[in-house]
Amino acid sequence: MLLCFSSSHRTADFDLLERLERHAPAITAALSEHSDIVSGSVVLATCNRFEAYLEIDEPLPAARAVSTEAVLGAVSSAAGIDPDTLRAASAVYSDHAVAEHLFAVTSGLESVVVGEGEIAGQVRRALESARAAGSVTSELERVFQVASRTSRGVKNRTGIMSAGRSMVRLALDLAESRVSDWSQTRVLLVGTGKYAGASLAALRDRGATDVRVYSPSGRAPKFARSHDILPVASDGLVDALAESDLVVTCSAVTDYVLTRSVLAEALTRPGALERRLVIDLGLPRNVDPAVSELLGVELLDLETITLHAPLKELQAADDARSIVDAAAAEYRARTAEQAVTPALVALRKHVFDVLDAEIDRARGRGDGSEQTEAALRHLAGVLLHTPSVRARELARNGDASAFVDGVAALFGVDVEAEAASRPRLSAVDDESAAS
Repeated sequence: MLLCFSSSHRTADFDLLERLERHAPAITAALSEHSDIVSGSVVLATCNRFEAYLEIDEPLPAARAVSTEAVLGAVSSAAGIDPDTLRAASAVYSDHAVAEHLFAVTSGLESVVVGEGEIAGQVRRALESARAAGSVTSELERVFQVASRTSRGVKNRTGIMSAGRSMVRLALDLAESRVSDWSQTRVLLVGTGKYAGASLAALRDRGATDVRVYSPSGRAPKFARSHDILPVASDGLVDALAESDLVVTCSAVTDYVLTRSVLAEALTRPGALERRLVIDLGLPRNVDPAVSELLGVELLDLETITLHAPLKELQAADDARSIVDAAAAEYRARTAEQAVTPALVALRKHVFDVLDAEIDRARGRGDGSEQTEAALRHLAGVLLHTPSVRARELARNGDASAFVDGVAALFGVDVEAEAASRPRLSAVDDESAAS
């Protein structure tokens, strides 16, 4: 059974999301310790959501509630968040609702800015990290692969990705009213990761040319060389702040890069600018919220930016939602088909075992020929085609047990015994074996 623990901008404030993101490695480790319940996990941590996608061993409704509480307890303990607080700020999805939610998330329908492009890559990297950790099961792999295909379908068949804007671009849109001329604006970029690259590209799109970069981890020179901008020395942050109209932070550090005292010191430097705008795109926060108390300093953080997120483009979002709904319905149908796969494999094995025995007897009498054997095998395949189609139809309609019971009644095949006797296959292998 699939289970998703989700805490996002829709259910929680950014302080709680920041704490979850900060403790993501500890939460991942805590979930892996519950191997008696959790057989696989993929953890997604972004600037506005924290989600754990899990495969749970116990599918029964009663066990589902127990598993949900165990997962919530593990997250609560690892993040140091009161269980009741966490429960009130989270949503839990199970079974097919997990797939539908993941497809919507990956397609940008659940983002602060509907249609933003970064989320698909973040989901992909979460899966890659789980693969590297060995925590991905075949079912989790399948649902994430379908999510990726669904996201590409939404991107290629709707206008939602072009209509939606990234958090970086939305922040700069909000900054437009404070910036009279981007080409004359002195910008300090704090951070050197992928988000810093996206921020720099968005700044340049608006005409910013005077951009310098500072890195708390000392990577500024390398980033500056590769992006043709100037680096700030490790001891030059205060001077750089004093000379900057706009500061954009997007570092992965877990402590504040810009504290109230650091910025206050910058304001006292000779020739320091009287006003500056600070945009904090970091999660955890890169900027101490107290800097907004300083005269001449305005702070835009993720929480403020979220409040100004534009209304979604209705038509594009409706089209995207239709694609997601169709993909979720097909996923449910495919999952249902897996219920009859063991019976189909057992039936196929039974028929071909009988056929092989008859062919061996014919050969013993000198009766067999290659042409006859090929014709008989083809006939067996033809006869099995209709039961295979009918089995999948029954499964899609929620009546898989009728086929399983029919195979046992008509052919005397013990489906459970046959399934137990063969090696465990992945979902893809099962489909191939049954076809």
